[in-house]
Amino acid sequence: MKKNRWVRAMRSHPLFEFLFTVKGNTKPLILIEPLWGIPFNLLAPFITLYMVALGVTDVQIGLILSIAMVVQVAFSFLGGIIADKLGRRITTMLGDFFGWSVACFIWAISQNFWFFLIAVLMNSFEQINQTAWYCLLVEDSEEKDILNIFNWITIGGLVAVFFAPISGLLIGRFSLVPVIRVVYFSFSISMLLKTFITMRYTKETRQGMVRRQATKGVSVWKLVAEYKQLVPYIFRNKATMQTLAIMVIVYITGMINNNFFGLYVNLRMGIPEQYLAFFPILRAIVMIVFMFAIQHRLERLKLKIPMQVGLVVYVLCQMLLIFGPKGRIWPVVLFTLLEAIANALVMPRKDAMQVMSVDPAERARIVALLTAFMIGFSSPFGYMVGLLSSIDRRLPFVLSSFLYLLAILVISRFKERKLMGEAG
Repeated sequence: MKKNRWVRAMRSHPLFEFLFTVKGNTKPLILIEPLWGIPFNLLAPFITLYMVALGVTDVQIGLILSIAMVVQVAFSFLGGIIADKLGRRITTMLGDFFGWSVACFIWAISQNFWFFLIAVLMNSFEQINQTAWYCLLVEDSEEKDILNIFNWITIGGLVAVFFAPISGLLIGRFSLVPVIRVVYFSFSISMLLKTFITMRYTKETRQGMVRRQATKGVSVWKLVAEYKQLVPYIFRNKATMQTLAIMVIVYITGMINNNFFGLYVNLRMGIPEQYLAFFPILRAIVMIVFMFAIQHRLERLKLKIPMQVGLVVYVLCQMLLIFGPKGRIWPVVLFTLLEAIANALVMPRKDAMQVMSVDPAERARIVALLTAFMIGFSSPFGYMVGLLSSIDRRLPFVLSSFLYLLAILVISRFKERKLMGEAG
């Protein structure tokens, strides 16, 4: 009886009720997200340490990031056209295969700077995949479901985090480089499986079929020329421009955290590398609790209020790292707890803003342009952040603080009614 009551209570929760009842591509895409998330989280705390162990310097890491961003701009620019020409489903599968499966194989056999550069360039194919996957996920969904879709995508990534200590334990036993090589090989195989499941259990969206028919026989160059009509739309639409500003800031700060947090807490704060995987676990626990206990209670609020609170919390997080004493673990633990709350408040709403601030009829090309602009505006920061880290490992997080303050200003001027894509 107790078990039945627990099951009924779980099914009655708004998030579970949504997952059980949602139709179309959304459910399989949510359920297979851990095939990407599990191996990624096994690797995430150790990626830059792996590069450093194979002789790549801080400045070279930043250079790789900046070069990759330039290439990603081109792929993002073409992503909407390819998604229209080939369809969302086929494009998603090609991006998963080349952008992740092949790239992870190269990472697994990397020996020096050049291997890492080639792998990151191959991974840039993932930008084509992102536009198509995004459309495949949301195009046949109702607007009222958008926030719950991205809540579940976030949760899927969080569940994967619980596998992260496996790599930390293995590194403590066998050393970093051989363990990370094996995980990259596993990642390559996992993405092959994800590609197959996408092929088997999803179908082309209605808008995808419309766009594929509309672009049939139309040259890629002609479709590229049509961007000149869409670019002014983006820059005239206040909601879209505000969304783009938030995308750029979140992208840069995410790049800083993903690539330099591990180096910072290991080399400056003195936290042993085998313990780095436990911080994502702590973050995931807090975020999951927040998602199921609090997130659905915030749906009646405007998007900007929770986002502003989350951005303030992000600033507090950076202060903990910048001013935290060396050799003490408590600033890193508190940073992780607060960052988890900020992530839960900001990330799903940022994605929901992106969906709702574009014209559904041109979603693929507009999302592709937004992604290209986001990466293009962010590209100089890869090298800059690497240079800042080489001077003082605290400086990247000082930069993050200023960017979060700028995001608070952008959100404070956001007009909720502009979400529906009205021109400003």
